[in-house]
Amino acid sequence: MADGQLPLDGMPRRLLQAAPSRLATYLDCPRRYRFSYLDSPSPPKGPPWGHNSLGAAVHTALANWWKLPLQERTVARSGALLDAAWLLDGYRDARQRDAAKARAREMVERYVADVDPRDEPIGVERTVALKTDHAALFGRVDRIDDRGSEGLVIVDYKTGRHVLSVDDARTSLALAVYAAGAERTLRKRCRRVELHHLPTGAVVAWEHTDEGLTRHLRRADSIAAEIAELDERYKSGVESAEADAMYPTNVSALCGWCDFNRSCVAGSAAVPPRHPWAGLDEP
Repeated sequence: MADGQLPLDGMPRRLLQAAPSRLATYLDCPRRYRFSYLDSPSPPKGPPWGHNSLGAAVHTALANWWKLPLQERTVARSGALLDAAWLLDGYRDARQRDAAKARAREMVERYVADVDPRDEPIGVERTVALKTDHAALFGRVDRIDDRGSEGLVIVDYKTGRHVLSVDDARTSLALAVYAAGAERTLRKRCRRVELHHLPTGAVVAWEHTDEGLTRHLRRADSIAAEIAELDERYKSGVESAEADAMYPTNVSALCGWCDFNRSCVAGSAAVPPRHPWAGLDEP
């Protein structure tokens, strides 16, 4: 079905192709969703974020560490991998960048020091997928462990300042989708999800029940259905004012962290953009 063409009576609607981040973006702010996924060309973004650069480097280093031969999975190599993956964007100056790099290196080295390199994950940066009534959901998981009788376990690395709680693992739609997708893709039961907070070394976990996981998937499907209906109407051709009404700006403190702050009249008027380095811990 081409964009702008309504489905014929009795024909199924095309499934929305969506990672959990797409659903989360829509829930956070429909206007940011439209800017990110629908408008072409997309409005210009602000500069890269320093905390995203740090997080990307840490994730890359940990993923590459598991790709090494077993005998090379050492603490020293993890630090070298962080150095190789380091990104330069988003920092205030060289002093802040170097301090952030030192903290990131310490995070990675401390983390792998407590990991048994022989516990080979079943997936590293593994894409998993499943379908619901209205969506084809997919996502790339930081790590999937196979813990025998416990089943598959979703491991998600976190590098931000936010102190995590069990509720963060329990309520995460993304983690629930990853668990269901891993079970569907790898054909083994998956109910446990874990957030590994590298700055503190804390691990928070949640064991989903079948009913709880089903509730998450129903919610994801409901959000996808709402998005798909809006997107179809938008692509069929609407006036600018109608498009703005369909995808309103959700004005909040998050506007300061939005990539499109400078392109969003309502958001920028309410909350000025944060500095690219504002999300970093200071030395």
